[in-house]
Amino acid sequence: MTSETHSAFGRIGIWSSALHASRADDAGKKEIAEAVAELDELGYGTLWIGGSPSPEDAAAVVAATRTVTVATGILSIWDHTAEDVAARIADIEASARGRFVLGLGVSHGPMVPQYSKPYSAMVAYLDALDAADPPVEPGARVLAALGPKMLRLAADRALGAHPYLVTVEHTAEAREALGPDALLAPELTVVLDTDLDRARTTARDMLRGYLQLPNYTGNLLRLGFAESDFEGGGSDRLLDALFALGDTERIRSRTREYLDAGADHVALQVLTAEEGGTGLPRTEWRRLAEAFAGAGEL
Repeated sequence: MTSETHSAFGRIGIWSSALHASRADDAGKKEIAEAVAELDELGYGTLWIGGSPSPEDAAAVVAATRTVTVATGILSIWDHTAEDVAARIADIEASARGRFVLGLGVSHGPMVPQYSKPYSAMVAYLDALDAADPPVEPGARVLAALGPKMLRLAADRALGAHPYLVTVEHTAEAREALGPDALLAPELTVVLDTDLDRARTTARDMLRGYLQLPNYTGNLLRLGFAESDFEGGGSDRLLDALFALGDTERIRSRTREYLDAGADHVALQVLTAEEGGTGLPRTEWRRLAEAFAGAGEL
């Protein structure tokens, strides 16, 4: 996949950390396969396998789908060697035929004991992917990138960037840092709930853990938020900037803000009060597909 094939991502995708077939029992594997097959049929452009997936997770989603682009969002460079990843992706590509994209990230210091010099580690990992036989070409990979330095690397050494937990303002800044040609595909977390207080509670339950990670809080501080915005799982101001909360029309409107700010594609992560980010919210995925398709946006 090259920069000329940005359209293969579509404008709207689904991001889910529940697509880890390698961690599921037989019933769970079947449920995941059925869910991703339906997402393919619903017309979403890309399925992002969230939550530090493995190549095996990607292979399972590719096998269960026919036309949708499949991407890891994001595979941690600390969990898998570049050589092993390149070999496994060569197998995946045999059936994917150009619709698999390797999303890579450096994860977070509190989660990785060996975490050190993340930018240099990413450069070395990309060098190893280039040198593999067969290589994972720059046009078949994207980088998790928040700051200017990693964003520039994403433009120079990959198809583009997949930022997570970012605002519309960050999207505009990322577009400027990437330049006009690189892919920009931010994640946007959504809660389909017209009760704003309840929607914010659902969002806070998810956000609270991320606010313990310096990469995210540092980025939010650069964007003008204060330490006080991180208290109690996040201020209303922070929640409203990071999430899309409300009915399908509100979700569409918030998604359009990211696209207007320079995103090529928006990966929607759907939270529900019952499942958080751990389940397969198929009813909500259907409702969003209907809303976006009805507006000619899917």
